[in-house]
Amino acid sequence: MTGSFPQSRCRRNRLYPTIRQALMETVITPSNLVLPLFVVPGESVEEPVSSMPGVQRWSVDRLGKPVEEAMEAGVRCFLLFGIPSYKDPDGTSADRLDQPVQRALRLLRDRYPEAYLVGDVCLCEYTSHGHCGIIKEGNIDNDLTLKRLASVALSHAEAGAHAVAPSDMMDGRVSVIRQELDGSGFSDVGVWSYAAKFASAFYGPFRDAAESTPAFGDRRSHQLPVENRLEAIRDALMDQDEGADLLIVKPAGTSLDVVRDLREEARLPLGGYVVSGEHSMLAGAISAGLLREDAYLEYHLCVKRAGCSVIITYGAVDLARRVRRLLGV
Repeated sequence: MTGSFPQSRCRRNRLYPTIRQALMETVITPSNLVLPLFVVPGESVEEPVSSMPGVQRWSVDRLGKPVEEAMEAGVRCFLLFGIPSYKDPDGTSADRLDQPVQRALRLLRDRYPEAYLVGDVCLCEYTSHGHCGIIKEGNIDNDLTLKRLASVALSHAEAGAHAVAPSDMMDGRVSVIRQELDGSGFSDVGVWSYAAKFASAFYGPFRDAAESTPAFGDRRSHQLPVENRLEAIRDALMDQDEGADLLIVKPAGTSLDVVRDLREEARLPLGGYVVSGEHSMLAGAISAGLLREDAYLEYHLCVKRAGCSVIITYGAVDLARRVRRLLGV
């Protein structure tokens, strides 16, 4: 017995290179990947985000460059975040059709009909205080915020979004947004819900890129406690019941237990968001020679293996190129 096991294992390993693809239980393809894009006011803007290696902010007139690069690599899905031309306490710029996200959606829908466009729906980039909702007496007013979010989602649909992705974590927002879209003739526009979004320490670089750091307090009143797995599952299943089309778990890599549980319980596809801190951590370690380059792919493979068919990641283009080389396509 002791001698036969190592021999069997060795035989398996010798055969593996010749049938590698057939034996791979988990495979990432470019169609699994979503590339986030940061869109800013102005013209001819192509500005690196210092805290996020390889990530830039783009003006609408320059968006063709990252989109065409991504599509050449096989990535067809894009998640748009916007920095507006002005901010105020109620985030009134968020649903205006002359702002960067809405302008970008119109341009991309017209120029790249094969692309799938998703608009991030939240107020944190648009409010002067940096919080995800309307503040009344020092607290977020959930119901007032829902009305604003529904209006923002509708503006994205009118501009050409195929789906909207509410990332605010207000109670009941999926139902309100779904009703607004359906009642306005956009029943074909999907709702990608950030269904299990934790109050994570891994969002810092994103807040630099989106200029959305809270001016006071934090977001623990509405984002999920990192310690609470069951609460995350319960919230996600509520979004499913309210009419979501995709459930997003964020951050993905630190929430694989939640992804696995949701894959067993939910009837919807799952998305995993490999967030800015995860991206910068991996890219920084690879750049410093502390990790091999394939650590980035391994990290994302684990997200897919846990149950996510959609992976939102800032490294989508490089990942797509890498997996195509590995698969010989």
